[in-house]
Amino acid sequence: MNILIVKLSAIGDVVHTLPSLTALRNLYPHAHISWVVEAPASDLLTGHPHLDRIIISHRKEWIQSLQRFHAIKKTLRDMRSFIATLRDRRYDLVIDFHGLFKSAVIVRLSRATRKLGYHSLQEMSGLFYTEKIYEDMGKHAVDRYLDFVRYLGGSGNDPTCIIAVEKENQRRVADLLRVNHIDSTTPFVAINPVAFWKTKLWQDEKFARLADRIVNELAVSVVFTGGGGDTSIEQIRSLMSHPSISVEGRTSLRDLAYLYQLSMLMVTTDSGPMHVAAAMGTPTVALFGPTDPARTGPYGRGHVIVRSGIVCAPCFRKVCDTKQCMRDISVEEVFAAVKEMITWRSQ
Repeated sequence: MNILIVKLSAIGDVVHTLPSLTALRNLYPHAHISWVVEAPASDLLTGHPHLDRIIISHRKEWIQSLQRFHAIKKTLRDMRSFIATLRDRRYDLVIDFHGLFKSAVIVRLSRATRKLGYHSLQEMSGLFYTEKIYEDMGKHAVDRYLDFVRYLGGSGNDPTCIIAVEKENQRRVADLLRVNHIDSTTPFVAINPVAFWKTKLWQDEKFARLADRIVNELAVSVVFTGGGGDTSIEQIRSLMSHPSISVEGRTSLRDLAYLYQLSMLMVTTDSGPMHVAAAMGTPTVALFGPTDPARTGPYGRGHVIVRSGIVCAPCFRKVCDTKQCMRDISVEEVFAAVKEMITWRSQ
């Protein structure tokens, strides 16, 4: 049996789909399973023991090239090569975990016999499937995706998330920490202040004050991770009174996964790295504003959600004049959560 998974992006969404990959492998132990993913999140799938092939889509690059009339012949050739790869195996089943037009087109191009997706007309995606299930938005994303496996006859009741960290990832992280005077016996807290929605961001000065208190009052090192978005990690560090470490731009996704696994805990915005840390079993203190942690919070036990309690949240808005839901979160309540978690882990 040949199975194709379509989940293109982003980092958190791909992590949320990993338990369904394991559940599919348990349901179909001898199947050949392929996954179509966009390049930025593809490292999360590399080396996965339950995945036979990764097919990378460069959709965003293709669109940009065609819009700018840049290297059109090469872009069209790359697109044809992608479609040829998609069709070089006859898939018995394709599952669209994404549920958007961009993923539904890939479902159609795959020529699969069974095309399974959500019973939805979002971007007209539901028109592309031969079988559909309802999407229960009251569930966490991990459990919503596992509903596909349950529909197919699997249990989906014991979600297992695997990110295949290899020795090379471990070596790179160890070297990176070592040059910053952190070894296997040095406790540290990872802080990810980055998010791609401006409405999910906490103030730089608050992250700086929090990090200073962790270093000064808890005697624990702080390692900043992240990259991109509208937050400057160097700006945060410049506001601090105590030394800190940044690995921004020097890690792959699987490097980050191992770094988070080594950390005592992670303080984070609602972001892809938050989900990577949770997948590695790292406790997180997660700051939530416009989004709903019941749907996209860190999955599993041992995490602490910090919210302001403002009545308009969650609003799911990417633009807001006040960003009050995040502004109302205080350094004191985040530090209290960090201190309690560190105390508990040190016992």
